[in-house]
Amino acid sequence: MKRYRLAIPFWVVAFTSSCTHSAATTVAIPVASSTVVSPAATPAPAPTIQGLVPTPSAGNLPDKLNDIEYWKLVSDISEPGGYFRIEDNYTSNEMEVGQLFTMLRNDRVNGDVYMGVGPEQNFTYIAAVRPHMAFIVDIRRQAVMQHLMFKAMFEMAKDRGDFIAILFGKARPEGIDSTTHIQKIWEAYRPVQSDSVLAAGNYNRVVDRLTKTHGFVFTPEESAQLRAVFNAFYYYGPSISTRGSQSGRGGGNSGDFSDLTGYSPDASGQPRSFLSSEDNYRYIKMLHERNLIIPVSGDFGGPKTIRAIGTYLKERNAKVRAFYVSNVEQYLFGDSKDRAFYANVATLPVDSASVFIRPYSMRRSNWGGPTQSLCPIASFLRAAEAGRVPDNNYALSCGP
Repeated sequence: MKRYRLAIPFWVVAFTSSCTHSAATTVAIPVASSTVVSPAATPAPAPTIQGLVPTPSAGNLPDKLNDIEYWKLVSDISEPGGYFRIEDNYTSNEMEVGQLFTMLRNDRVNGDVYMGVGPEQNFTYIAAVRPHMAFIVDIRRQAVMQHLMFKAMFEMAKDRGDFIAILFGKARPEGIDSTTHIQKIWEAYRPVQSDSVLAAGNYNRVVDRLTKTHGFVFTPEESAQLRAVFNAFYYYGPSISTRGSQSGRGGGNSGDFSDLTGYSPDASGQPRSFLSSEDNYRYIKMLHERNLIIPVSGDFGGPKTIRAIGTYLKERNAKVRAFYVSNVEQYLFGDSKDRAFYANVATLPVDSASVFIRPYSMRRSNWGGPTQSLCPIASFLRAAEAGRVPDNNYALSCGP
């Protein structure tokens, strides 16, 4: 479904990221005649970090994909983009991400392959699991374009400070380095105005990196989706939330981009995210530089994508360690696609240590039954196959 929203020239709307805007409005970024970027005019070289390589795979997964292999994999596995009720899903709304990060670490869910759905929260779970390779599956083709935008930015940005500057079109504040606490980074960026000239240059760099450096070919609709997503992050700034409009901190279980990456604590009170430490950030950056985070469009209950990933992994003797499903099962049960989804997951190579990640189970304390946010996939599938998972409440409880 096409919906590229009203275009407002940058020179008409000078604003800071703390302003409130309509979720239906998007800014058009003019094509700059010269490249002006923040924080540097050319991409900084990637930091050399001793020992920063993908976690060893138990199978025969590649240590790197070239651009042709990567794009072929994205294309071969993908199904045509489809409809989802939340059309513009710019960020997660799950503030449980910090707790789950440490739960994954404590339970030693580690290595091999990660699968997930949705936007930036995947990077936090990947930082926790440290997989050798990751697949992000979303029914919306726009989600693929958003992840490709993130990919370009991770490659362009040498550290967390640069990543935030590029993503939101802001000049990098002084005093930020690899040791700066994430909340101090957000405090430094909060008063910095978004800059239309910087954003225009950054947009050109993103497009050039994807289409010229990597050689990816987009349809006109995909190019429009990429532009719309970039516009949204510039327009709303760090207060961007799931559908665009600023949520404001303290909105129950939901949050904006800065909340989700800087203010989502684990049980110890420490914020945990892909931006909470330079080490976490650089692991995601490294996987992107090796083309090992694969975004694809696919229906969880569809005939192709999940099964194609299963085939790819079985051919390489690899296992899925974690599969983040958000609240997609809620919609699958509503559309009577739950059985098709679980049949698809049954084609994935898993073992007794493989888990579903279900943040919404942490909100079910009033349901009256047990909950298990890290649910063993193999035993759950046996319960589903036996007909013991009749609805989403049972899924959130990890089966009866």
